[in-house]
Amino acid sequence: MSEENERPGLLESCQIAFVQSKSLSSTLIAQLSQVVKDHGAEVLEPDRKGKIRIAQATHIISNTIDFDQYAEAQAMMIPVVKFDWIKATIARNKVAQVRPFSPDPRMIFSSVILTCADIPDTDKEAIAGAIMALGGMESKDLSKLTTHICALSLDHPKCIEAKKKNLKCKIVLPHWFDDCFRLGKRIDEGPYLLPNPEILLKAPEDSVRVPASQQLEGAVSTIPTGPYEPTGSEKLVVFAQKKVMLSWDVPINGMLRKTITDKITKSDGEVVDSVEDCDMFICQYRDGEQYIRASQQGKDVGNLAWLYHMIVFNEWTSPFRRLLHYPVPRNGIPGFEDMRITLSNYGGEARLYLENLITAAGATYTRTMKSENTHLITARMHSEKCEAAKDWNIEIVNHLWIEESYAACQVLPLNNPRYRHFPPRTNLGEVIGQTFLDEPVLRERHYPGGEENMDDAAKKKRKINERAQKNALSVGLDRDFSVMQDSSPAPAKSVRKARATPVLGNFATPAKTRHVRSGKENDTPSVMSSASRSAKAQALTKLQDLAPDIALYEKEKKRTAKDGHGVWGGKRAADQLDKDRADRSSSPASRAADDIEEEQENKRPAKRAKMTLPDVDMRVCLTGYKRWVENKPLEEADRKKLRSLGIQIVQDNAPCNYLAAPGMVRTMKFLRCLAKGPDVINSSFITACIETGKRPSIKDHLLNDKSNEARFGVNIDKAVSRARANRGRLLWGVPVYCTAEIPNGVDAYKNIAEANGAIFKVYRARSGTTIKPTTEEEDGGAAPDPVYLLTGVSPVEKQLWPKFEEMARKGHMEPRIVMADWLLDVAMRQELVFDPKYLMGNRVAEGGKK
Repeated sequence: MSEENERPGLLESCQIAFVQSKSLSSTLIAQLSQVVKDHGAEVLEPDRKGKIRIAQATHIISNTIDFDQYAEAQAMMIPVVKFDWIKATIARNKVAQVRPFSPDPRMIFSSVILTCADIPDTDKEAIAGAIMALGGMESKDLSKLTTHICALSLDHPKCIEAKKKNLKCKIVLPHWFDDCFRLGKRIDEGPYLLPNPEILLKAPEDSVRVPASQQLEGAVSTIPTGPYEPTGSEKLVVFAQKKVMLSWDVPINGMLRKTITDKITKSDGEVVDSVEDCDMFICQYRDGEQYIRASQQGKDVGNLAWLYHMIVFNEWTSPFRRLLHYPVPRNGIPGFEDMRITLSNYGGEARLYLENLITAAGATYTRTMKSENTHLITARMHSEKCEAAKDWNIEIVNHLWIEESYAACQVLPLNNPRYRHFPPRTNLGEVIGQTFLDEPVLRERHYPGGEENMDDAAKKKRKINERAQKNALSVGLDRDFSVMQDSSPAPAKSVRKARATPVLGNFATPAKTRHVRSGKENDTPSVMSSASRSAKAQALTKLQDLAPDIALYEKEKKRTAKDGHGVWGGKRAADQLDKDRADRSSSPASRAADDIEEEQENKRPAKRAKMTLPDVDMRVCLTGYKRWVENKPLEEADRKKLRSLGIQIVQDNAPCNYLAAPGMVRTMKFLRCLAKGPDVINSSFITACIETGKRPSIKDHLLNDKSNEARFGVNIDKAVSRARANRGRLLWGVPVYCTAEIPNGVDAYKNIAEANGAIFKVYRARSGTTIKPTTEEEDGGAAPDPVYLLTGVSPVEKQLWPKFEEMARKGHMEPRIVMADWLLDVAMRQELVFDPKYLMGNRVAEGGKK
């Protein structure tokens, strides 16, 4: 039986690609890659640009939809699944369905495996059908994989068996499914759990705890305030290989703008001044030429809150994912201007979020409620404001109305029952901030057309988005479900699919995977041309070039001779010149000659002006280059020649788009720059530029080093493709320790590890415990993660090994004491692999045998 479960052909028809994220680390990807390979699958390498080969993939493993090729996967109908799909496939010995493992938050029951107990057959069919439409699975029998039992009591054999076997499944009333379907959101099962469900035991008016709103982290306001540092001690990598443009309407001062620019640059990104050049466009308002052009060309357009969110969480997220991450309408949304809205039963960040959302929509928010108010948004139907609103005929709705109206860019009608549904024992603050923005709606409202000015890439991206939208609609992601027309606590009777509505109508979740944002209004102009800043920069550059001549001229003017016979020049020459001009000024002829002479003098600075250098379009990190060894004057002269060709030699810690070397060398500079994913060329290109004064074709100087490729087990093209896919996150979150006495010093290994996103620490005899003691239960039963110690074989280092192993195991981690070659090989291959040959214990044992 075990041989059958492990048959290698189980996944032989699958071509699988992985998407790294914080919940799917490179370590886990390496383990899962080996598992699927053992069962016959092929793990796809990224293409030359570091992108997923969508056309070849049969499955994409990702725990989130927040990656830039998700829309393309939707357009081509390639299933995107969580890594649990692999576990389920192997456990069941057959390829599992993909729908229950979708990371799309609109599939609210994607992790639910349901079996029904003592409820009518018609209700079973209704609930099961709706569950499966929203990502869940229905099973006739109870099993270890079952997550929920739908029952009216604990007397059914399935409930008895679940209790007897102590299965980790929840026994819930059918009312939970009904309320979820009515809202289009998944609420907490707590009040519906048997044997003591709150909805039957407590009165609706009894107090309910105000929940935390996890979806609102970093998305409460469009103009946020700190923190601006990534969480933990990890390297900021979210802007790697990205070009960011900050619009002039972003509400920040010059100092903060410089700070943000430095952060983007240090994370291997670039700040640009052109919409055409950028990948991300940051602005405050949904208007202006730059906003429209960036949106039409398919750039990622977001506001300052979106930028800060990415810095803090160090992960890319769609600018449509949260309402207050997207630029706001300058004058609000038509129809909201005469509304006065107040809130009830929302607390903390949820309340602040709704206040800002109301203001961004163009309505007036009031803290207290008066008869002049038009709407009350409440999380429950029980409060003093709710009672007063009924007496004053004020409209009472939940937050879904304001969120979905903002997403639809118009006031939605209040007759949708979803907006007036309030589960009796639930505070709806727990499902706040889950509404997506529909990109086609935004396009229609704010940036229609533009096809004539779109480049090929933008046209392709628009077609992909349109096809993804169509496919999302075809699988029912735009549908609303309702189980019971009566909200009284009775078993579910039927499932009714709500009528499909146009863009103006009711929708629980927009069909697109993107979200809307909004924020407070700001009178700062939204668009200012960058031409004036460019002109100022050019003028400043020219002035700096002339500064030495100006200083020398001022110095010469002050020179004097005590005896009157000093060297001709300086003040004496200037005084004599002024005297001669005064003598000639008496006649028109002399004045004419003066004018000619002054005109000639005015032209002199132009003659002495330095030749303008071309813009730098090649930033090259050069390593292993022998030409300049111990010859500083030659190096300086050659650098000037290269600069005249638009080539700049940069340090390994600076942004670069080319890495030049005589071969694949394991130097610190080579490995550190390789993590940035540059084109790798032979250093002969630099020599050719210097000797010929021209730039030869890059294709004639690509690095070709077959011997070292065989030695390291990877060709350079594959390593570069992986680096572009990793974007500096190869060792993201992986703890790497290093002994202070390691040969060749700590700094080189530190730079290589941190360039690939590792958490690097020096381990000494007195370092103490730097791994928090943790048990397997506290880790959720997960397998221990590896922690590495780079070390040599000196006696001092060997004494640290037992102490390190003890510290790691107490922290529920797997200690791996390895030679430095492990880090160098991983950085060269740009793939997190591990082989027991790197373990120091094995090396010492082999040395002992010899």
